[in-house]
Amino acid sequence: MDKTTLEALEAALQSSPDNAALRTQIAKGWYSYGDYEKAKAHFNALVQTTNDIGAKKDLARCYFQLKNYSPSIVICEEILEGEKDPEMMSLHVESLIKSGQTQQAVEQYQEFHEQYGWFDEGLEKQLKISTQVSDLVFDEEEDDLFLEKPELDFSGVGGMENVKEEIRMKIIQPLENPELFKAFGKAAGGGILLYGPPGCGKTFISKATAGEISSRFLSVGLEEVLDMWIGNSEKNLHEKFEIARRNTPCVLFFDEIDAVGSKRSDLRQSGGRNLINQFLKELDGVDSQNDGVLILGATNSPWHMDSAFLRPGRFDRIIFVPPPDEKSREAIIALQIKDKPTVDIDCPKIASKTKGFSGADIKLLIDLAAEDSLRASMKSGNIVPITTKDLLKQVKNVRPSTKDWFNTARNYALYSNSSGLYDDILQYLDL
Repeated sequence: MDKTTLEALEAALQSSPDNAALRTQIAKGWYSYGDYEKAKAHFNALVQTTNDIGAKKDLARCYFQLKNYSPSIVICEEILEGEKDPEMMSLHVESLIKSGQTQQAVEQYQEFHEQYGWFDEGLEKQLKISTQVSDLVFDEEEDDLFLEKPELDFSGVGGMENVKEEIRMKIIQPLENPELFKAFGKAAGGGILLYGPPGCGKTFISKATAGEISSRFLSVGLEEVLDMWIGNSEKNLHEKFEIARRNTPCVLFFDEIDAVGSKRSDLRQSGGRNLINQFLKELDGVDSQNDGVLILGATNSPWHMDSAFLRPGRFDRIIFVPPPDEKSREAIIALQIKDKPTVDIDCPKIASKTKGFSGADIKLLIDLAAEDSLRASMKSGNIVPITTKDLLKQVKNVRPSTKDWFNTARNYALYSNSSGLYDDILQYLDL
């Protein structure tokens, strides 16, 4: 439609100003001709008189073309309250970008994706984000870079018999007796959440679990998952699960899991909520089977975990890992001094003096005593072995690191324990 024809139609509209079909034809004509100001005037008139949704969409496009982004944003929001139009979603996000509201554009884009599964590749490139967990291509050599084959097993773990028994029942026995467990509807795999004060062996026993069943071990740290670009954290998490699935049986261990599984209600940014949703999806094996993937998580702060992680089929075994008892401390001391020069070490006596010490505290105690003996050896020119007296001397210099944790845990166990999750803490504290 040329300009002369449009001007003729404008004249005709003067005689019939209520002719919506004619006004629509003129508005679209001016829009295609590139005169967005005239097109805007006609579309605005149509919206005012007919509230036509098509005219409203075209009006938003006119404002965008005129670089008047605020009205475009407002109109898109009005339209999207009534219908979920992918083109209007794109226009809304792009209007935010053009108006300099990049962070709002990212959050709005991700909200649309989260709610409706919508994505726009061009906008993702502009925003430097990715919401698509694509089919990734791996090779076995790359997998080996992430996987370990631990030589450590339960014989190298001092004490923790209750924890070992829970892991045997949940993980080890189903692998060794698959037919028996299958008869009772139990499969190898699933999740165990280990919680307790820091330094009490949660990571250590997770690695020992892999050694006990001669499986691969994949430890996942926060720095391997979290990424500044939205969508990449989900990809990273998916990749770790895929490596474990291709190398079963495999113990997949998440340290400080509360950092990637915190309560969604505490998160202000939608990016964190999306990562949690992805994690839950991986645990459920929605797109992939998790048979033979043994998932262990460790946390010092179970009260910060989203409750969705603690449902059956996810982390359905939640095990309290307390500081070692006296017998366990004795075993830990014996293991820690095994390869050091010592003489007449009274392990039971030292264990009786280290109540509340974590495994890490005991290691520090022995390291401090070893340093003193090393200094004495350097002065004398001969090896000066560690004695019981040396270790008892250092007991006074090491403060149990578990005390602060129990001060916090006690409050949760007493006042936020309707599910009984922290009953083990109450029992341990004899409350």
